[in-house]
Amino acid sequence: MMRIHHLDCGSHHPLGGRLYDDASTGLYAHICTHCMLIELADSLVLVDTGYGLQDVRRGGRRRLSHLWPLVLNPALLEAQTAIRQVEALGYSANDVRHIVLTHLDFDHAGGLEDFPAAVVHLLAVEKAAAEMRHQGLVGRQRYRPRQWDSVREWRTYSPLGERWYGFDAVRQLEGLPPDLLLVPLSGHTRGHAGVAVATAAGWLLDAGDAYLHRSELTADQRMPPGLAVYERIMMADPPAARANLARLKELHQGHAPQVQIFCSHDTSELLQLQASTT
Repeated sequence: MMRIHHLDCGSHHPLGGRLYDDASTGLYAHICTHCMLIELADSLVLVDTGYGLQDVRRGGRRRLSHLWPLVLNPALLEAQTAIRQVEALGYSANDVRHIVLTHLDFDHAGGLEDFPAAVVHLLAVEKAAAEMRHQGLVGRQRYRPRQWDSVREWRTYSPLGERWYGFDAVRQLEGLPPDLLLVPLSGHTRGHAGVAVATAAGWLLDAGDAYLHRSELTADQRMPPGLAVYERIMMADPPAARANLARLKELHQGHAPQVQIFCSHDTSELLQLQASTT
């Protein structure tokens, strides 16, 4: 029986308060970086890593871009790194044998090198996009090879596979049980994916950055405008992003009891899941 921990592996505090979230009462917003730590019988699996120790200890210099940290104002706290939270649970870095990535953006992949024994799983399209020499401004800012240039073991996958609730899904990740799936959700990046996990209560779908705020799945709230602008700027393929968001809405509306969807940067979703698993 697996156990899942929902972690914040990098909080951001952009100037603008409610322009970026709907809970702030001051000048600065609070936007999390939601990662999952999954306890299997014999090892641990991380879904995304957030920022890493080298990002924190070097203050983000050289490993992070100049532009997005200026906009997002990340806290860069050592206690929030995935490795320190893994250790707080009584484990070590070597207990994390697998890392499954939604994508390679700087705020999702910064902790890869903190887990040298881990095999890193992602879509092949994403790894190829991150390694392109000519990426344009957004690509150079979002992909930071210094964060993962010492990773030894990569496992990459085709974006096609068996169907899962109407989505293509990679159902066999090497060395992992069939309870963990990669669900291609291109748009935010070329090789962006969701990660679905089967639990006793149903499926959890980590949609990564396929959306940034829960209002995008429902019609009862308005997305904070600053967050909407950031989302649009970061879309590598806007038509694909809109198409996949529409499909996620359909999944949420038609299968909410069986599939709980969350994204990487909605703090309310993170707090709700943390409360339900304690």
